[in-house]
Amino acid sequence: MKIRNWYFVIALLPAGIVTPVCAQTASATSPPPPGMLPYTAILDPQFVSASETLFLQDDDILLGVARGNVAKAYPAADLAQHGSVNDQMPGAPIEVTWCGVCNTGAVFRAEIKGRILHFDYDSMVGANEVHKDRETGSRWQQSTGEAISGPLKGSSLELYPFVRTTWKEWRRRYPNTLVLKPLPGYDERMPNLSRLIKKSMFSADGAAPAKAFGHDDRLRPREVIAGLRVGTDEKAYALSQLRIARVVNDRVGGVPVLVVHQPSSDTTTAFEARAKGKVLNFRAVDEDAISLADLETRSVWNAYGLCLEGPLKGTQLRALILMPEFWFAWSEFHPRTKLFTATATPSAKQ
Repeated sequence: MKIRNWYFVIALLPAGIVTPVCAQTASATSPPPPGMLPYTAILDPQFVSASETLFLQDDDILLGVARGNVAKAYPAADLAQHGSVNDQMPGAPIEVTWCGVCNTGAVFRAEIKGRILHFDYDSMVGANEVHKDRETGSRWQQSTGEAISGPLKGSSLELYPFVRTTWKEWRRRYPNTLVLKPLPGYDERMPNLSRLIKKSMFSADGAAPAKAFGHDDRLRPREVIAGLRVGTDEKAYALSQLRIARVVNDRVGGVPVLVVHQPSSDTTTAFEARAKGKVLNFRAVDEDAISLADLETRSVWNAYGLCLEGPLKGTQLRALILMPEFWFAWSEFHPRTKLFTATATPSAKQ
């Protein structure tokens, strides 16, 4: 008899985090125990249009991806009940992931050397999910995208461009977006899970989970950060600091970097701050950093790196991918990370 594990999602932890909990085993044809839903990856995602999306509130958090004319939104409250969504974007298979324990959302290109991979939840390591691909049985750390065991051990999945934002902000940018359709039963749990996820964006109360193997006390363990890696250099930007700074002109790995935070939606974006061979420095034009101006040419830009007015009109800055998660997760998998503070001068930043 073929055996598989059933998982269910609980939302009763003090910090309001959802986590996969092994309930019990059951035959492949039997339903999960009463009151429990299987914590299983989505392999055949279905989508609805923005106009059909009645299950989201404006401030609900999601992961958004866009390429060409295709934009897709994956609500965090749905991702947290599955851990992994295996999907396809134009020209690339992707895995959209969410670890509720460490509040890590990430999107990866789901292929290695041209081989497409499909992922399921496997286990927890360092209080972070590990996913196993069906093709080789290799196990992948969700926070880093690195294979930690199996035939592909040592390989790393490439991050696919994504943004963690709100339904209102994503819909404003992409009114024709598609939205992941929740499976029956899972949709009923989304409002409560969404409330808990939103709360975790501001409340950093609580210790790191016992299974976490890193304890960097420069920030509170459950402080939400946006992590950035450029080359071998890494830096974390706490959202609490970004809400103050809004626009950060920085250098990471020797590269001039622009980080933009829109406080109204807690949307954070990052770019290489260079255009046509010129390094640029930016300031916010408005309170929410919806518009920016560079100091060198006085061109006007939006928060997504596109120049709207001025000498550089039409220029798009090269996007950098940020990893949103709790500080304990980022610092344990990136122990040499530097840390941005809004009050520090450029020469005094850590």
